[in-house]
Amino acid sequence: MWTHPLVAYSLSLHGLAVMIGLLVYVLASHTLQQRRHPAAAVGWVLVMVLIPYVGLPLYLLFGTRKLVRSGSHPPLAPPDPNLIFDNAWPRQLAAAMGQPPAASYQNLRIHADGTQALQALWELIDSAEHELKLCAFLLGRDVMGDALVKRLIAKARAGVQVRLLLDGVGRMLGGWPNLRVLESAGVHVTLFVPLLHSPLKGRSNLRNHRKMVVADDARLWCGGRNFAAEYFEGTPHHAPWRDLSFDLHGPLARQAGELFESDWAFAQGFPRPEIKFPTQTMPEPVAQVIASGPDQADDTVHALLVTACFNARSRIIAATPYFVPSDELLMALSLAAWRNVKVDLILPVRSNHRMADLARHRSLRDLATAGARIWFVPYMLHAKAVVIDDVLALVGTANLDARSLFLNYELMVAFYNGADIQGFAGWLEAERARAKRYRPHVAGVLRKLSEGLVLWLAFQL
Repeated sequence: MWTHPLVAYSLSLHGLAVMIGLLVYVLASHTLQQRRHPAAAVGWVLVMVLIPYVGLPLYLLFGTRKLVRSGSHPPLAPPDPNLIFDNAWPRQLAAAMGQPPAASYQNLRIHADGTQALQALWELIDSAEHELKLCAFLLGRDVMGDALVKRLIAKARAGVQVRLLLDGVGRMLGGWPNLRVLESAGVHVTLFVPLLHSPLKGRSNLRNHRKMVVADDARLWCGGRNFAAEYFEGTPHHAPWRDLSFDLHGPLARQAGELFESDWAFAQGFPRPEIKFPTQTMPEPVAQVIASGPDQADDTVHALLVTACFNARSRIIAATPYFVPSDELLMALSLAAWRNVKVDLILPVRSNHRMADLARHRSLRDLATAGARIWFVPYMLHAKAVVIDDVLALVGTANLDARSLFLNYELMVAFYNGADIQGFAGWLEAERARAKRYRPHVAGVLRKLSEGLVLWLAFQL
């Protein structure tokens, strides 16, 4: 059969492009020891085969998700003599993944709402005598952002060292706040991986989603809130989102401050400083800062969540704005429900990401079929928390979706004190009391196709 020379030439070029794309993918994955979810791996291969001219540039920009190789853990912390009781597995697992040991804290306050969270934030900033470290995904160009800027300027002019770390993409989403005003007043501002001139080749899709404020390495404010009005008291035209945050005093704050120092050095292009683990035994109550992201050899929060589901005996209650879990996490939650663990998942009936809302129903149907209860609140819920029995409360910045668990730089705090775990569980129960039970419906062919298409297109999101 005769083939036009131009067609044959085009097919040859396409075949060469496919071979180059697949070769780059295989070599990069092998050399960098990149572990991927099977759906992500299949997605990249299909893109390389079908549209290599687009797929290869996308892979070079967004294809790498780890900055350290699998198994390259930092030195383990010394054995904790307190780990002689039952339910020590969260600390043991965290230590095995290179996380710092548990540290003590005092005066934990779980913020009831945005007003209380804002008041606690102002108190912490005003209390700083020597140093303030602030990290967030975005800073809003609104009434809350303006108030924060004024306070930071006042502290800097009073002689306090103030450092603000914002994500490079988050700055754009926050409305391009005027950072020069801060810098001219003596506030040190650094952007984490600006999108248009990223220093991370092949890693432009990795964002810093951690949120914390540390004063004098002695006080910590943390949770899911960014520095914008919708996360606190809203605006005259928009109701505030419901979110979860907390503040505390003690050595745990220093642990968070050390993580900030690591991110700050990395954002400025310096080597990450070595973090030295304390050797003294900490009194109760204790908690751990759990860092998750490309700077960790393992998917730490994901591993803790999956293990927690298998260890749960009576109760799992969780809140997240977006629920697009990995197959492993979905199976762990489903198996917990099948063995009569009470599993409650709280979500907003409509989040601020429509694609995530569409993609979540496949997992929600499977989870509900297993016996879990899914609850929809009638407002935007941005809280990120999981409570397991009276053993563990994981609270912080990570959503139960692939971007948070596998791509973003995230920060969770693992609490082990029974009374404080019950405090977070009570906050979640109050949200559940405002919710309506989700009832799954049989999905038609078009619905399943659209959900699958969204998941396939967003395999790296």
